[in-house]
Amino acid sequence: MSSPAVRRVVLLSSLLCAGALGFLPCSHAAAVAPGYVAVSAASFVPSSTCSSPDPVPPQRRNGTSAVLRLTHRHGPCAPSRASSLAAPSVADTLRADQRRAEYILRRVSGRAPQLWDSKAAAAAATVPASWGYDIGTLNYVVTASLGTPGVAQTMEVDTGSDLSWVQCKPCSAAPSCYSQKDPLFDPAQSSSYAAVPCGGPVCAGLGIYAASACSAAQCGYVVSYGDGSNTTGVYSSDTLTLSASSAVQGFFFGCGHAQSGLFNGVDGLLGLGREQPSLVEQTAGTYGGVFSYCLPTKPSTAGYLTLGVGGPSGAAPGFSTTQLLPSPNAPTYYVVMLTGISVGGQQLSVPASAFAGGTVVDTGTVVTRLPPTAYAALRSAFRSGMASYGYPTAPSNGILDTCYNFAGYGTVTLPNVALTFGSGATVTLGADGILSFGCLAFAPSGSDGGMAILGNVQQRSFEVRIDGTSVGFKPSSC
Repeated sequence: MSSPAVRRVVLLSSLLCAGALGFLPCSHAAAVAPGYVAVSAASFVPSSTCSSPDPVPPQRRNGTSAVLRLTHRHGPCAPSRASSLAAPSVADTLRADQRRAEYILRRVSGRAPQLWDSKAAAAAATVPASWGYDIGTLNYVVTASLGTPGVAQTMEVDTGSDLSWVQCKPCSAAPSCYSQKDPLFDPAQSSSYAAVPCGGPVCAGLGIYAASACSAAQCGYVVSYGDGSNTTGVYSSDTLTLSASSAVQGFFFGCGHAQSGLFNGVDGLLGLGREQPSLVEQTAGTYGGVFSYCLPTKPSTAGYLTLGVGGPSGAAPGFSTTQLLPSPNAPTYYVVMLTGISVGGQQLSVPASAFAGGTVVDTGTVVTRLPPTAYAALRSAFRSGMASYGYPTAPSNGILDTCYNFAGYGTVTLPNVALTFGSGATVTLGADGILSFGCLAFAPSGSDGGMAILGNVQQRSFEVRIDGTSVGFKPSSC
């Protein structure tokens, strides 16, 4: 086998024709085998500089749509009000990610939600039955304005939550509220603010998120997240301004007066789930229940969140589309059917029954979870492909058990990984969708035939378009 130095010379020539991320065809077929891609090893190193101040293509500003800039919460492209927050360690990120994934799998299987620290778990039996459960541990933020006059609010976005909320005055210091850089939203200063009254249809529509009792004839809400975080306050309405030309009058949200948990720094949460309280459902009359997003490949770049079709025709050219399936036990989630995986251009031998439970498309889970048989086949094929280049392995990193040490390599050659969904929709991942933290960015979870989760690593750089019947993927979109 050739030395690493020789391999670096050969692979560098292939990189020049393959492009920085290896998406372009390469004329040196002998340098990079079919089904493999060569990328710069430096591309895996985080940057401290934002390289895309405005990633929204001009054509997406036309038609009935609202476009918001989407950034990683802890990256240099995040709003200045959030960018000073210390990023969690890899270990903390993966631990939190595992809690979120386990929580989702419990929900979709019909099992009871579970809180994640020992004190919360012990107290779970005493949580009021009216408390709704969603999931914490999020990654991406947008900034919109709330109220009249508008006050900027930086909120985490979550396709796995329905109810949106921000911290509101009055809200005293911890433990009643967590620290945030922005001033708290003050409903008394907004001429368009109104508390939702008890007993009406809007309050009744909260369902599991409704508080068990009213206070001063105002509708209360309570949400507890899978990591033990929670928010409670008054269900309210106000004007939500998404862009200079797009405002949602009478937007219903939680005005939070008591929060605790892992939200520190951001002003609240923007729910994009499938149920009525979500922003998507509330604006369906204006934007048709259609939204799309493009998660940036790195914290140093930016993506976008679009409500509406984004163009005058309503067409979605360039998307590989699969059917959206129901999720009876947890109707908040967007579920599709994963049907196959290929590595290095070769289809893996995985029985269809392993994927039968469906796959949740989730912006908040970091790495994709696969049924055990599918993950074992993927790991074996990927390790075999990497072994042919002699890359030294590295110790496992939490839930990630296939890791490499690329120190000293100018370029790295990876076997392509492609995911196939129902109706033949195929998503061919870039290097950023294959490796994360130096490891194969997949993990096993649940059981064969149970639910899988498509995490945000595998969604990065794709525009993911969701409507009432389908989910589409368009590559190289941000």
